[in-house]
Amino acid sequence: MNYINQKKVIKRMSGRIFLNRVFKVIFLLATLFALATLGILIYRMISQGAGHLTVDFLSNFSSRFPDKAGIKAALVGSIWLMIVVAPVSLILGVGAALYLEEYAPKNKMTDFIKMNISNLAGVPSVVFGLLGLTIFVRSLGLGKSVLAAGLTMSLLILPVIIVSSQEAIRAVQSELREASYGMGATKWQTILKVVLPSALPGILTGCILALSRAVGETAPLVVLGIPVIVHFLPAGLLSEFTALPMQIYDWAKRPQAEFQNVAAAGILVLLVFLIVLNSIAIFIRNKFQKRY
Repeated sequence: MNYINQKKVIKRMSGRIFLNRVFKVIFLLATLFALATLGILIYRMISQGAGHLTVDFLSNFSSRFPDKAGIKAALVGSIWLMIVVAPVSLILGVGAALYLEEYAPKNKMTDFIKMNISNLAGVPSVVFGLLGLTIFVRSLGLGKSVLAAGLTMSLLILPVIIVSSQEAIRAVQSELREASYGMGATKWQTILKVVLPSALPGILTGCILALSRAVGETAPLVVLGIPVIVHFLPAGLLSEFTALPMQIYDWAKRPQAEFQNVAAAGILVLLVFLIVLNSIAIFIRNKFQKRY
């Protein structure tokens, strides 16, 4: 009897080992496919746009002539946009996550709110563009300004930040909270000195992904009516502006073949801009991971 059971166990284990190897190969192929696709895209962008990456391209405004087209206004506009999006979305997103996890009563209403926030993370970006057009552009009269676009983009990425921050806060060990309370700390002191530092690496990871999405989004800006060609720099939060995705979108849809190369150069600038933002956030995250 024991021999029969042993054979069944060995057979079951062999099946599990075989499935493990199969899925390992599948995941490896999926990773290689994703890396190959990314490599092809980057190679194409570099081969098409590297010739246009000059000082004039970075310092000139857009033009109807490909050889004179520049990305200065779009680059500065994207920086202004992130100046609005980053603090608004981080403060509101992390604050909402802290309230829902630490202060909100554990009842059906709170669960309903959490479920809807999770659902909002999958809503198409054009819907947030329509919401921003209705509230910020028309109702509040902010027009096609940096502030209107920044608040709209903040709404777009808020659900992602809230959900990721909730998961990071929830992952903090309850023993750390109890130890803090045992030392006589108040709830706010525990959150500020124990929960937030422990959850910060996870929070920053979600914020990196969310801000990366905001940098490259075009649909909400199109709905808001943000211009694609601007020959001036924003003077403040209420100034009109353009952004890198809008400028690239305008060049890519033009029929002249040379503008496709200019669009590729704009994509390279956007990639570098995105990498710089992510590198700063990753540096901060790693610093807190080592400390805590």
